[in-house]
Amino acid sequence: MKELVLIIGGIYGTLAVIFGAFGAHALKKRFTADQLKSFETGVKYQMYHAIMLIICGISFPFLVLSQQLTALFFIIGTFLFSFSIYALNLGASSGKKFRFMGPVTPVGGLLLIIGWVLFTINIAKIALYL
Repeated sequence: MKELVLIIGGIYGTLAVIFGAFGAHALKKRFTADQLKSFETGVKYQMYHAIMLIICGISFPFLVLSQQLTALFFIIGTFLFSFSIYALNLGASSGKKFRFMGPVTPVGGLLLIIGWVLFTINIAKIALYL
């Protein structure tokens, strides 16, 4: 599990840099200011959580379910949150409305919040036993 979490963290980080550059250059002319800002929010959250996955991969032995769930919530939450924002903005800029993606973003955000709560609990347990 540890290796997979680190790999996904690295993939998410790499994609965040690529999507950030793509948004700043290729999409700048295609997106409205609001769409660009929204797209950048997706990129930022993706990078934040890529870093968190790497921190989890370094900090946790993943021997207990709550540590595994922490990483899982970050992985799925990041995918749902950031990638739904990308889809919504890319769709809107090309005249296609992906309305079904609208509710996906807050579900991803909720999973990220749960991931942060679990991370805090797990890291506190580790810190208290050191």
